[in-house]
Amino acid sequence: MVRRPAAWAVAIVLFAEAIGIAALNWFMGVVVDRQDMSLAGLDPDVMSTSSKAGGIVFGLYFAMCGVVALLVALRDRAPAGFGRVLLISAAVVHGLLGAFAWGLLGVPQFVFMVVVLALIVLLLMTYDARQRPVARTPEGGKGGDGGSPAPLPPTPPEPVTPPVAPTTP
Repeated sequence: MVRRPAAWAVAIVLFAEAIGIAALNWFMGVVVDRQDMSLAGLDPDVMSTSSKAGGIVFGLYFAMCGVVALLVALRDRAPAGFGRVLLISAAVVHGLLGAFAWGLLGVPQFVFMVVVLALIVLLLMTYDARQRPVARTPEGGKGGDGGSPAPLPPTPPEPVTPPVAPTTP
């Protein structure tokens, strides 16, 4: 049973994006490699190699984010530790890419980046709001038969400012 389809959607989108980014950068590397001119004196072989390496690095980054989202979907638990940091960084990257897409590419690419950003944020937020199971009380209102005692009232919050330090004359 799929309870949170956002995790599955994020995993699918991030895997597709990993393949797309890697393929696009590889294609750009091949195009630069086949040309016979340089950009500001840079060697075309260096630009080609760096484009291909960047494609591989970003493809692996988005694939790792997809693996984290897939694990979240399979386990039905919130991401923790490194996986959570990875998903938060992917959300930041998509926000920045969306801003660049608005200015450089156009509205459809901006909308795509914002949708992926929204899916990642939805994944992170839906698992944060998970509720713990609450113990039920019998219909009489009292816990009997050696059950757990009634919960204690909440403690008042600590003061916001520290107490005044004693002064010496």
